Amino acid sequence: MASSAIHMSQLGGRAFSHSSSADIEAEYDRLRDLARAEGEKKRSCFDRAHEAYERGDGARAKELSEEGKRHQRKQAEYNKQASELIFRENNAPGRVADDTIDLHGQFVEEAEEILEQRIRHAQATGQPHLHVIVGKGNHSTNHVQKLKPRVEQVCREFGLDYATEENEGRIYVDLTGGKVSTPPPLPAQPGRGSHHEGYGGGGVGHDRHHRQQKQQQHQQHYGESTTGYHHQRPTQQHQQRPPQPEQEQDDLLTSCIKGCCLVM
Repeated sequence: MASSAIHMSQLGGRAFSHSSSADIEAEYDRLRDLARAEGEKKRSCFDRAHEAYERGDGARAKELSEEGKRHQRKQAEYNKQASELIFRENNAPGRVADDTIDLHGQFVEEAEEILEQRIRHAQATGQPHLHVIVGKGNHSTNHVQKLKPRVEQVCREFGLDYATEENEGRIYVDLTGGKVSTPPPLPAQPGRGSHHEGYGGGGVGHDRHHRQQKQQQHQQHYGESTTGYHHQRPTQQHQQRPPQPEQEQDDLLTSCIKGCCLVM
């Protein structure tokens, strides 16, 4: 299995230091902005590589393709850093209960991989259930929840039953293989009451709307694909997902460039 973007030691219950909320907010934005810039450079290189291939300049096409791949790797690395930063902030000891994971601030593929690891870790340690905070989609395009459908899909692929909690931005997951008829009452989260959906007091939430607007802009550009997270699914219930728009473009350009290189 490929190495994971978030190591298991970071999935709760570990002590770590973090900067002030303003510093974390600024650093998160900086990393996502850097990733977005690298993505734009990547697409420019791939577009120009395709143009070079079409006019018969195979050498230039290959050169631009390699440059685009370098930008792609940088984009993935910046997104990985942003994902890990916001995960540590939202899931720091004292901010969520031990049976809860907060996926705010994650792109869909990032949230998927984090959740898969957490489910495996929780099952291995005998945890009977998990509360997954996904948000209500208030700041998403057309207020459509993006994380919740993917979380539900992961649960189905693991053969786990789940239910939306009283707060519709949360999902209760039974990790024992049992059925969930009605989710239990919302647990009290450390220091923030029982109906927490976003960030905790003193955390990143003071400027959440601004950050989520930036995240939405990134998602509109890249379809929430991190273009660098690859991992295996549970083999018995593996499902083939349609490629993201950016992935389709990259695959097409890669195929053209490979063909160009073969005839050189």
